[in-house]
Amino acid sequence: MEAAKNTMQNSITITLPDGATREYAAGITGMEIADSISKSLAKAVVAINIDGELSDLSLPITADASISLIKREDDIALEMIRHDCAHVMAEAVQTLFPGTQVTIGPSIENGFYYDFARNEPFSTEDFEAIEKEMRKIVERGEKFVREVWGRDEAIKYFTDKGEMYKAELIRDLPDSEEIKIYRQGAWLDLCRGPHMPSTKHVGTAFKLMKVAGAYWRGDSSKAMLTRIYGTAWRNDKELQEYLTQLEEAEKRDHRKLGAEMDLFHIQEEAQGSVFWHPKGFTIYNQLEGYIRRRLQDAGYVEVKTPQLIDNKLWEASGHWGKYRENMFVVPDVVPNTEEGGKVFKEEPTKFMALKPMNCPAHVQIFNQGLKSYRDLPLRMAEFGCCHRNEAHGALHGLMRVRQMTQDDAHIFCTEDQISSESLAFCDLVKNVYNDMGFDDVRVVLALRPEQRAGSDEIWDKAEEGLRQALTQAGLDFEEEEGEGAFYGPKVEYHIRDAIGRSWQCGTLQLDFVLPERLDASYIGEDGEKHRPVMLHRAILGSLERFIGVMVENYAGKLPLWLAPTQVVVATITGKADAYAEKLVADLRAEGIRAEIDIRNEKINYKVREHSVQKVPVLFVVGVREAEEGTVAIRRLGSQDQNVVAADDAISALADEAKAPF
Repeated sequence: MEAAKNTMQNSITITLPDGATREYAAGITGMEIADSISKSLAKAVVAINIDGELSDLSLPITADASISLIKREDDIALEMIRHDCAHVMAEAVQTLFPGTQVTIGPSIENGFYYDFARNEPFSTEDFEAIEKEMRKIVERGEKFVREVWGRDEAIKYFTDKGEMYKAELIRDLPDSEEIKIYRQGAWLDLCRGPHMPSTKHVGTAFKLMKVAGAYWRGDSSKAMLTRIYGTAWRNDKELQEYLTQLEEAEKRDHRKLGAEMDLFHIQEEAQGSVFWHPKGFTIYNQLEGYIRRRLQDAGYVEVKTPQLIDNKLWEASGHWGKYRENMFVVPDVVPNTEEGGKVFKEEPTKFMALKPMNCPAHVQIFNQGLKSYRDLPLRMAEFGCCHRNEAHGALHGLMRVRQMTQDDAHIFCTEDQISSESLAFCDLVKNVYNDMGFDDVRVVLALRPEQRAGSDEIWDKAEEGLRQALTQAGLDFEEEEGEGAFYGPKVEYHIRDAIGRSWQCGTLQLDFVLPERLDASYIGEDGEKHRPVMLHRAILGSLERFIGVMVENYAGKLPLWLAPTQVVVATITGKADAYAEKLVADLRAEGIRAEIDIRNEKINYKVREHSVQKVPVLFVVGVREAEEGTVAIRRLGSQDQNVVAADDAISALADEAKAPF
């Protein structure tokens, strides 16, 4: 009887992805489970998912669990391939360059990196030798072996080896955390894991990409390390596709195209802020005008709020505690006039901040005067200029700036209006993105973060409100835990560009918290005060960033309605100058942004130059065209030339150049 009882205690139930269950002895590993199903499966698997957590195949399973076996070709295996590849690179580096200390080396999007401490920094010239050594390690197929060490033992080992950074990491780990070590042959590293069975599973579809400086633990007061970045994929086809995408992305880089097209520049004296040139600001104005028309048609009212606001408002809204380090703060000092000049207070007690967002200011407008339920929904829009103190290293052309303008708006509504307003916004977003040429849009519902304002009950209500709205809108969406704003959950719209990159632009956030914190209210049908619900929403997001995305998506060949110069009239001979001037005047009279090129240059030179500047249409004219009242039309990217009557060409172009709304 006792033996039977022990047998039952040593048996566990494993639930497979299809719902089928199997009984195994406690302590069975993922590899043993795979082998019990089929020998071919055992050869193919690289990891196991146990109750939602990715684990080594060698990890004993001691309790009932739901599992799925991960094959190398599965998407989830990519992160493991990159993680393991980082370990292979670290071993290769220490083999080739003795005395180098390894520090931290995670997998990242599309690849991995490792930070190294070495007297002489690495360069890209070292890559060939490192990659060659990495292939040797992969070919050896060393098993990844997981070990758990004592804390003092691990500290002593790495200290004796001269690995001071690893020793520091171990000292700083919580006392409750196991010290996990992974071996691959004779080489080992501190690592949480998991790893694939062996280095063989990394494959050879990897490439080292670049080197950069990186401070130890991101602290500028600490040592500068050398970071080597690499990319790794499941096969050579995926690697080549990625490298091709990078090449294409480099050609489309909005900073490069922005200079060629004379759109904007950014300089050291105003880091993170954009100097818009006339052509770039034309794009900016066209985009803003388009969105303004869309908003007016959708029943929004436009407002303008201050740039500099007392920190008391930011404290009340909760932003001071949450975003203080990302805000530009100005002491509100009052000069005291004395004999001999002005003396300023050394320790100001008041502070002003450049607004990083518009929402608290919009609540102030809502709070002016008594609002009734009949006034709701109130859709309040602002092309608000905001400032955020982004780190210097994070700044990136138009994509990451310190000064930005958002197509921002806030909808104040009742709880009963959440669904209809959310549905209307979803429809508006769809129409705008279609007009911009983006039809591949991924929708994400970002749920409550760990640090947040408001009760769980409020968050439950907010999350369910957005979930229902997305469902009613017929949108497929994913949910991401912990990615919401501190005051409410949000819907994120990720658009995919022409070369497959994803950009998060639009957002819709449902907020019960800010109206409460800033004491916003309206008089309901019952004559009592009620809190409005606040929908924070944007479609393009930052205009600067969206223009950068558009320039890269279209490789500078913007839709005609957005092109800063829509047509250039270029002459073949000086005898056609007067005719060209008349054509430009006629084009401008039709609202077409036209320029003239009557320089004493060959027409082929002019065509090449305007092609570099991505001018979509050229009207080429000579003596014959002047006599016949025609134009030879050349389109960007085409060698064809069509000769048509000038009046017909201008009329057709005027229709084509109209904004989509």
